Amino acid sequence: MCLGIPGRIIAMTDPARMMAMAEVSGVRREVNIACVAEGPPEGLIDRWVLIHVGFAMSLIDEDEAARTLAALHELGEAQEALEQMAEADREMAR
Repeated sequence: MCLGIPGRIIAMTDPARMMAMAEVSGVRREVNIACVAEGPPEGLIDRWVLIHVGFAMSLIDEDEAARTLAALHELGEAQEALEQMAEADREMAR
């Protein structure tokens, strides 16, 4: 299963190589934008994309980005709760 994380393109780092800086929940990382570039790379600044393993795979709108980030946050909380329950079960079994 592939999981794309929403990020906002904030700057071009190397337009010739199709590289840009994306911000994902406050963390900045360089990504390749070749899959989403439809014109001059600078036109992607302030656009939202789904990022997977360092590549911007598709353009999304801000609402979709917000919904996806919220869902990922909820999944993380659910995973944490499941891990705590499993740990409690292991402790009781000892």
